[in-house]
Amino acid sequence: MARILVIEDEQDLADLLEYNLKGDGHAPEVARTGAAGVSRVKAMLQEGKLNEAKRPELVLLDLMLPDISGSEVCRMIRELPDGKRLPIIMVTARGEETDRVRGLELGADDYVVKPFSVKELLLRVKAVLRRGTEADDAKPAEGVRTAGDIRLDPVRHEVTVKGTTVALTALEFRLLKTFLERPGRVQTRETLLSDVWGIEADITTRTVDTHVKRLREKLGPAGDVIETIRGVGYKLGD
Repeated sequence: MARILVIEDEQDLADLLEYNLKGDGHAPEVARTGAAGVSRVKAMLQEGKLNEAKRPELVLLDLMLPDISGSEVCRMIRELPDGKRLPIIMVTARGEETDRVRGLELGADDYVVKPFSVKELLLRVKAVLRRGTEADDAKPAEGVRTAGDIRLDPVRHEVTVKGTTVALTALEFRLLKTFLERPGRVQTRETLLSDVWGIEADITTRTVDTHVKRLREKLGPAGDVIETIRGVGYKLGD
């Protein structure tokens, strides 16, 4: 069971999400405005410090809210001390790729476009929660992985370049970890969508390209170790 906060102003949709999440074994709460959502996230994170069972595990965030845009809410959550690793799935009527990419660039872990099937949404929720569990369950035996000046510690969930910490979203961390685990092996966009996103999601290949581009930018010159294989995908170079 996961504790999930739904930030959604449409009553019918909020009720639908709450009902189906409960039916899937989760414990959802609903906030009807962006401000209320940010306030509730802060409170839930604080509660989680005192009682692990009350720690929030996922946020379902509408992009079009009556007071604060979902993009701004996402940014505000990511700026919270304990909000950087809180998974966020954006739920919105905006289906243009630019909107999808914008949401993912802000730190969202996935993006679902209205109208959507409840089954698909629940699958995406399960996939995002599974990624978080795998990160939390990382064992010291997995070991630190390096490539050039890049150092990734799966246990501490930390990435550094020449000793300087690089702030990555949970998805960017998983993407980099996938490359480091498969040095020299070409990863197609389809493989990355399956292994990094966790399901066969309806996300365009340009989104993969955007994520790789942003990952390289965050890594600086060290990011050049991720090579583009034109027409195929990417690989971690020698």
